[in-house]
Amino acid sequence: MAGTEKSRPKTASPEEQSARAAEQRGNQAAPSSPPGQQARKNNSRNRKRKRQPRPEVSSWTIDDFPVEPKEGETRFHDLGLRDELMHGIAELGFKYCSPIQASVLPHTLQGHDAIGKAQTGTGKTAAFLITVFNDLLCHPGEGERFLGEPRALVIAPTRELVMQIAADASDLGKHTGLNTVTLIGGMDYQKQLNRLNREVVDLVVATPGRLIDFMSRRDLFLDRVEILVLDEADRMLDMGFIPQVKRIVRATPRKEDRQTLLFSATFTQDIINLSEQWTYHPVKVEIEPEHVATDSVDQKVYLVSSQQRYRVLTNLLRSPEANSVIVFANRRDQVRRLHERLRKAGVSAGILSGEVPQAKRTRTLEQFKSGELKVLVATDVAGRGIHVDGVSHVVNYNLPEDPEDYVHRIGRTGRAGATGTSISFASEDDAFLLPDIEALLGDRLECTHPPADLLT
Repeated sequence: MAGTEKSRPKTASPEEQSARAAEQRGNQAAPSSPPGQQARKNNSRNRKRKRQPRPEVSSWTIDDFPVEPKEGETRFHDLGLRDELMHGIAELGFKYCSPIQASVLPHTLQGHDAIGKAQTGTGKTAAFLITVFNDLLCHPGEGERFLGEPRALVIAPTRELVMQIAADASDLGKHTGLNTVTLIGGMDYQKQLNRLNREVVDLVVATPGRLIDFMSRRDLFLDRVEILVLDEADRMLDMGFIPQVKRIVRATPRKEDRQTLLFSATFTQDIINLSEQWTYHPVKVEIEPEHVATDSVDQKVYLVSSQQRYRVLTNLLRSPEANSVIVFANRRDQVRRLHERLRKAGVSAGILSGEVPQAKRTRTLEQFKSGELKVLVATDVAGRGIHVDGVSHVVNYNLPEDPEDYVHRIGRTGRAGATGTSISFASEDDAFLLPDIEALLGDRLECTHPPADLLT
């Protein structure tokens, strides 16, 4: 796959695209469609708008960001990225690629599809965003653009993760002039539609359900998508989103005419089958869990009874070193009850779970990031979108039933070169889950009784 030429055209010819788009729209709006729906479709398609002028060209050059070559490391300088993108990378302080970035970017930047096995915290988000932005900059769209027609699409399973991806896109793409729009459920539809219609959109980052809403109302069309990213495919499978994702993928150009990047923490047979359906001769990259977070996280397992859990937790939260703590529980009701007990005990705690309204979840996460809240109590689904530097402790109030979730949980601490501590409570009702976690980690977890000061 080496070389400077792309392995295949990433988009079909204009004539082929137009023919497929006309066929698709014809199927979507049959003669039996209600007149109002047909009018809405025509209105959406007739609102043309050219791209707004690019920002003024910056005086910044790659010479302003010197990075010395280092043996065994891949510099972002070595990848031939556009200066607009390198400017954002420089401002973020990224000098050398993470393992997954070094493995996948040389292929994806040439237009190849990719399947990546990687946990959160490995740098995969930056890998696919760099691919997207560099390609859109190198291959600007020809002709007049329509509103509601993104050139790239990222699908992720949770609202928090979508918002984090969008925040990363804002940082990386700061100097590119490319327009990113976020579509998530639980937020005002009209406000999101207004943002979508403000100017032509280059990248849409969305949850499957809200994306389907926009497609169904004919406010968004995917027949011009050149790059499709499916992030945390295993979690989308677990959450029952795959039928929706299949519908979304069918609305994009065929796999030979788009670039598809799929990332998953696990490669189950179901994920393998889906990746074969959706990708075209992909390169496969696997980053094993033992390289993720465990070197920078001090992992402790405390043998406690179910009755001792809360006492040990509250004593831990009173310790001076526990300044920013995420507590994970397995179910929403457990998270809710634990949050209520902590608040009554005077602990500044917030809650993140699927039953909390999105606006409140967003506000809670911002309060935690700013230090206004010391403790965050979360479920695994909500926790996937937590990317906060400076988290001192992660507490597994219950051991996760899925060993993969253990790796995701402890990856919330020990980020950005810092060290962190994870403390897991193993009780009579869940200690049997430890062997599976150890098997995944490839290492034994030492189990001890809590220090006396945590039991008083």
